[in-house]
Amino acid sequence: MPWPVVVARERVRYAETDGMGVAYHSNFLVWFEIGRTTYMREAGSAYRELEAAGYFMPVATFQGELRESLRYDDEIEIHTAVSRVRSRQVDFAYEIHCRGRVVASGSTSHICVDRQRRPVALPQKLRDVLSPSASSAR
Repeated sequence: MPWPVVVARERVRYAETDGMGVAYHSNFLVWFEIGRTTYMREAGSAYRELEAAGYFMPVATFQGELRESLRYDDEIEIHTAVSRVRSRQVDFAYEIHCRGRVVASGSTSHICVDRQRRPVALPQKLRDVLSPSASSAR
C-alpha cells in the first residue's frame, strides 16, 4: 500500500468492558476513530480544522472482524492507513494489535459533506495531505 501506517497506542479502560471483563464490541469502532483522527492529525489535516472550514466526513460504511477478545488494561496499538482517496470519499483500513498479534481489523469509508450535509469534493488541502505522493515526505 502506498500510504503510510500511523500507530496510536491505547489501553482498554474498565468502562469499555462488559460483565465478563471483555472489551465490548462497539469499542472497536471507537478505537478505529482514534486511529483515524491520529492519522489525520499526523498527516497535517486535523478534523477540527476541516470542520472549522465547513467540511465534515461522516462514516458511510464500516466493516470489522474481531479475532480475539481484549480485556481490561490490555495495551493495544491501532494501525491505520488510507486505502483509497476519491473525489468525495476517503477510505481507511485498520488493524488492532495486542500481545504481538492482530486481534481485529476493519475499514471505514467517509463521504465529504458541507454544513448542509450535501456531498462535496474533498478540499484540496486534504487531497494533498492524503495523496500517496505526500506520504513519501513524512
